[in-house]
Amino acid sequence: MTLLIRGRRGIALTEAGEILAHHARTILHQMAQMRGDIGQYAKGLRASVRVFANTAAITEFLPEILAPWMAAHPQIDVDLKERGSSEIARSVSAGFAEIGILSSAVDTGDLIMRHFAIDRLVIVASREHPLTANRTVRFADLLGDQFIGMAGGALQDHIEDQASRLGSKMKMRVRLGSFQGICRMAGAGAGVGIIPESAARRCQRSTQIKLVRLLDEWATRRLSLCARDESDLTASAKALYDHLSQRVPQHPELDPS
Repeated sequence: MTLLIRGRRGIALTEAGEILAHHARTILHQMAQMRGDIGQYAKGLRASVRVFANTAAITEFLPEILAPWMAAHPQIDVDLKERGSSEIARSVSAGFAEIGILSSAVDTGDLIMRHFAIDRLVIVASREHPLTANRTVRFADLLGDQFIGMAGGALQDHIEDQASRLGSKMKMRVRLGSFQGICRMAGAGAGVGIIPESAARRCQRSTQIKLVRLLDEWATRRLSLCARDESDLTASAKALYDHLSQRVPQHPELDPS
């Protein structure tokens, strides 16, 4: 029986392949449920919860929120992957991840949604940069500047996609692996960066940066928890899902000074 078709654009499932994949996901989910249910009574039996989340959730919110829960549940591992919001929605719908944390701006179909956090993106620049004379700015007015960006990741892809929608391309001077690195470079006058407000506030204490709010609607994102069916979650996933939905992070308003 042919399950896969190889073509110029990659591999696609046949109708039989789709049916097999559906049943395979169901079997794997039932096995995960079994491990979760039995794990409540058996010592040494580990369970795992797969979570897909976007960049902001992974870097700015989850470490603090996950730490006490994982300490209290030593037999449960969290398989955490960084993905773009659209891919997260598709993966949770298809059963590849039990829990997703994504931007509510994407099409989530029939997924069950719960509010998680507000993620604001801000400009970071040196205190001498002309831009910092303003309290707010629009992204279109920045595209003539030199940028310092992240070395890959869902957030950087999201920002560069906004430039493409304006018919432009960001002029990247360098790409770094952390928000701290971006802030250090921006504070020294090497360019401007766009990062989550919470990261900018944290880095502001140790770098020479100033924060400027982006006026664009896409720069203020509502992050949401999502699941295909809350009643169908394994015991371990349901416990984590409830914990995440109850620990909504709060961030104060931006003070550009």
